[in-house]
Amino acid sequence: MPEPGLRELKRARTRRLIADTAARLFAERGYEQVTVSEIARAAEVAEQTLYNYFPTKEQLILDREQEIEQRLTDLIRSRPAGVSPAAAIRDYVLQTVANIRDSPPESARGALGYLAAISPAVNRLALELTDRQAGALAAAIAETSPVPPAVAGLQGIAVAGVFRLIMTEAGRRTHEGQTPAAIADALQPEIANVLTELDRWLTR
Repeated sequence: MPEPGLRELKRARTRRLIADTAARLFAERGYEQVTVSEIARAAEVAEQTLYNYFPTKEQLILDREQEIEQRLTDLIRSRPAGVSPAAAIRDYVLQTVANIRDSPPESARGALGYLAAISPAVNRLALELTDRQAGALAAAIAETSPVPPAVAGLQGIAVAGVFRLIMTEAGRRTHEGQTPAAIADALQPEIANVLTELDRWLTR
C-alpha cells in the first residue's frame, strides 16, 4: 500500500488530538459534564473542524471501538481455511489486552469501559456498539463459514462479547482503583481462556 501523504498524516494527527483531548476532559469531569465546544477549545481547533471528524459527541468515545470492529472483521474474512473466527482474532485480542499496560493511569478514566461503568448514557452507547459489532462480525462469519445465518449470528454475538468483557472488566477494575498494569495482568489469562473455549465451539 502507498505511504500516506502529508495531508492524510495531518488529518490523522488532528483526529487523534481531538479524541485524546476529549478522553482527558471526560476523565477529569465526566462525559455528561463536558461540551463539544469545550473539547474544541482545549484541542485548539474550530468547533466545525471537530464536527468534521466527529459528527456527534458520542463518536468521540466510540472511535477506537469502530477501528477494532474493522480489524476484527478483516481478520475473520482473511483467515485461512480451517481456522475458527476465535483463533483468527486471538493474537490481536491478546495484544489489545497487553496494550492496557501502557495506558497512562490518568487516561484510563476517559476510556469507554470506565465511562460506561459510571454513566448510564455511556453504558447505553456501549451496549449499542456491542450490538453493531456483533452484526458486523456475524456478517463476516456468514461470508466465510459453512454455517446457517442464525448460527453465524450467535457466533458474532459470542466474538463481540469478548471485547465487551474486556471493556467492562477494564472499566470496573479502573473504577476500583487498579492500575493499568494490574488490569492487564488480570485480564490476560482470563481472555486467553475465553478465546480457547470459543475456538473449541467455533471449530467445525
